[in-house]
Amino acid sequence: MAQTKDNLAVKVLKKAVGLPTGQSSCCGTATAGSSCGCGAPAAQGTASETLSSDQIHQAVRERYGEIARTRETGPEAASCCSTPRLYSDEELAELPDTVAGLSLGCGNPVSEGDIRPGDTVLDLGSGGGIDCFLAAKRVGEAGHVIGIDMTPEMLERARASAARMSATNVEFRQGQIEALPVADGEVDAVISNCVINLSPDKPRVFREMFRALKSGGRISVSDIVTNGPMSPLISQDVENWAACVAGASEAETYCSELEAAGFVDVEVRPKDGSFGSLPGGMPFSALISARKP
Repeated sequence: MAQTKDNLAVKVLKKAVGLPTGQSSCCGTATAGSSCGCGAPAAQGTASETLSSDQIHQAVRERYGEIARTRETGPEAASCCSTPRLYSDEELAELPDTVAGLSLGCGNPVSEGDIRPGDTVLDLGSGGGIDCFLAAKRVGEAGHVIGIDMTPEMLERARASAARMSATNVEFRQGQIEALPVADGEVDAVISNCVINLSPDKPRVFREMFRALKSGGRISVSDIVTNGPMSPLISQDVENWAACVAGASEAETYCSELEAAGFVDVEVRPKDGSFGSLPGGMPFSALISARKP
């Protein structure tokens, strides 16, 4: 019976965040100890075991490095933590398969965000660069987009795509989102797609976002959060295959920590539906927006 309940919890969780409910993972056939490709690799053991920040960073770096080295891309490639189509045909039309097929997000922070011509935009955890290239279209030649990623293999792929596309208003820098390699007040907008949930120190990430933004700057973040405390059955038994959910914060906590960092007009909106339709404790994809005064 326990196994049946566990399987049911897995299916409910997958449906909640938009993953297929079959036995395959989003990056191929599931294996023992594997994880969803949009998140950190599986934590070994039970949820009660605590990993250090360095261990988490190393695990995420290794997993994304593996994806960058081995993942086959194509127009049919799906995103990881949400429905397969996060982007419109118009958005994808001018992007090569090497970019469009390497989306590992849970939303579309560019189309939902307030990105203006001439803006400097910062993308946290830019991966293969899809959101950077979409933002580059929004900001135009007068604008600039900076992608930050800590995985050398992802940076290599993103930079190769930028060169192939002659995207001169996009650059990619190596670094961690807890210590952004940007100057104070350098950017007008911050975007991120299913990455902040992986951080072991989210308040520090939010402080770094605030530091990097100019006065009046905006954030548009797609991320996985939970509607109330996560069910113990999910947090303990599903963690090993869906690490992109294991680090998710409660929506209320997410808001509070952004406000503590100095942000105002903080809002969390479920990508599909409303809070009233979400079971308590279930993870879901949301768009988080806020502003620096």
